Amino acid sequence: MKKRVIAVVLIAVFACSLFLLYRYNYIPHKQFSSADFGIEIYKSAVDTDADGIDDQTDILKGAYEYLDTNPKYKSRYYADTGYPDDNCGVCTDVVAFALRDAGYDLMELVNADIKKHPDDYDIETPDKCIDFRRVENLFVFFENNAVKLTTNTEEIESWQAGDIVVFKNHIGIVSDHRNKDGVPFVLHNASVIQASYEEDVLDIWGEIIGHYRMS
Repeated sequence: MKKRVIAVVLIAVFACSLFLLYRYNYIPHKQFSSADFGIEIYKSAVDTDADGIDDQTDILKGAYEYLDTNPKYKSRYYADTGYPDDNCGVCTDVVAFALRDAGYDLMELVNADIKKHPDDYDIETPDKCIDFRRVENLFVFFENNAVKLTTNTEEIESWQAGDIVVFKNHIGIVSDHRNKDGVPFVLHNASVIQASYEEDVLDIWGEIIGHYRMS
């Protein structure tokens, strides 16, 4: 009887461990494309940096290229550059570098928006070197300046690679890979222990407070 109880406990622990490893992406999730669900890939009509690549595609490309540098998750202040220049960064930097690749300088754009709409931001003393690297400020900026889209992850056709997703205390770029239900993966930098920079977490990370497209 005792051996049977021990066996049941071990099986339960093993099953629970597998569930947690899968849920937190330590066990890779199968990836699907938009075509697998009959979803047409969105292309922007705008090419802000005039490089021959539309903004939506450019943002996605920029996110992948930045994450390919394997930035370490570490929060620092950069008085000279604003943007991290030491291979460190946080979640907001994924978005900032992705957009910069498409011709959007968030450091300057957020600073200008703070000056234009000071009452929208909870900022006593603006500092353009750090303001664009805070989730709450980016939420306000995108609310003011980007195309607002659904936050319902079940509306899978409305989620396109290169979109920006804002959670309660986190932010990332929507990937061009989807899970078995058609929900896109997220490109993000969340912590030093996350399994990968691209994870199937859109509908489990937490409350989604914003979903945006630049053009």
